[in-house]
Amino acid sequence: MKQVLIIDESPLFREYLRIKLVENDIEVSIGVNALDGIAKIRNVNPDLIILDYHLSRHGCLEVLQAKRANPNAANIPVIVMAQRIDQKKILELVPYTVKKVFTKPVKIDALFITLSEILQVPFNVDESPGIVEVHVNDDIIFIEIAQGLNQDKLDLLRFKIAELIELYEIKIPKVIVMLSDIHLSFVDAPNLQKLLDVVMLASRARRRYIRVLTRDDFVRRYIEGQKDCAEIEVVSNLQYALEGLLAELDRTMEYAEKKAEIISDKVLSAGQEAEGGAMQLRFDAESKPKKLDIEALRESMQSLRIAVVDDDLIIRELIKNTFQKTGAEIRAFSDGGDYLAAAEQEDFALVFLDLMMPVVDGFAVLNALRSKDIQQPVIVLSAVTQRDTVIKAFRMGVKSYLTKPLKPDDIFKKAVEILKPDF
Repeated sequence: MKQVLIIDESPLFREYLRIKLVENDIEVSIGVNALDGIAKIRNVNPDLIILDYHLSRHGCLEVLQAKRANPNAANIPVIVMAQRIDQKKILELVPYTVKKVFTKPVKIDALFITLSEILQVPFNVDESPGIVEVHVNDDIIFIEIAQGLNQDKLDLLRFKIAELIELYEIKIPKVIVMLSDIHLSFVDAPNLQKLLDVVMLASRARRRYIRVLTRDDFVRRYIEGQKDCAEIEVVSNLQYALEGLLAELDRTMEYAEKKAEIISDKVLSAGQEAEGGAMQLRFDAESKPKKLDIEALRESMQSLRIAVVDDDLIIRELIKNTFQKTGAEIRAFSDGGDYLAAAEQEDFALVFLDLMMPVVDGFAVLNALRSKDIQQPVIVLSAVTQRDTVIKAFRMGVKSYLTKPLKPDDIFKKAVEILKPDF
């Protein structure tokens, strides 16, 4: 049996890889940090090492140097995972038997192909089409599924939901599942059920806090026919779904209901599914929640170039101050036209974009970026009362937004969501 050593500080990502490898009859060992990984290399002598580039304290290169110094481990092939990595750093990895560098979020089909080639072991991969995107806005988990229900990507979805709930510390999850460009029939029922199970179990959301946005008749009939989905609302209008859940957020709850929610959350965290009495499926990595290492996250943002496009000086200064200690370079623009001129010459890792500006507004910027095929992640900034503008931004392909007034903690967490995704 082949053996793989995973060295990664994200417990959720480790657990996802462990499950997928074990499913394909691969023995797995875990290194929870660089020092633990070096010890495991010495003791386990695996056939392959999957190594995160962005390890805190002792880094990726130190692990590789220790491996090369060990005659028994020097020739073990390595796959490196990284959020962002430039060509110079990739070239530094060449002397250390690094066979492939993958950027996170990982394209899982490409990863399995590489694993199969290195280990000479066939992997079961769902090659059917499917796109899965997940974001958190207004403490609502937005899940967009397009083209099809790919089983491997539904497995990824479980962990992505858990990652975002941990990042935003969401106590009462609310979910909108948007099915785009999908037309299902009875043969798709098992995968549709898997999607619903993943959403309900991974988010731990009460059924009445889940909306499914679709125009597909089969999806509607299927959900309405499932007893455990009785309170899930199927809608065909995003604004209706959004306003309904925001109303739930804004509504003042009676003490008894709030207490029930808190108790429910604690029970679910302990492994008991509140509705129906069935045992909750839990990930091993979730049994001991990990406190986010904010300082390590700040270090990982060094040298990144971030654009702020807003005609409000206070907003520009607020975002500048939020990233002041990270080492990121903040470029501020008071007009969309100035930003577009810069975007053609500079690569921004992230863009904070106000929608309502007097000269070249955010919508004109989004149109220009799309027409010029400039790929830069955009976080839309919108006033609380401008929900219709948020809907319009969604239709233009922007999935992440922040509502004003802005808070530094919310700004930073949204940046982490976009810049440091494991899934």
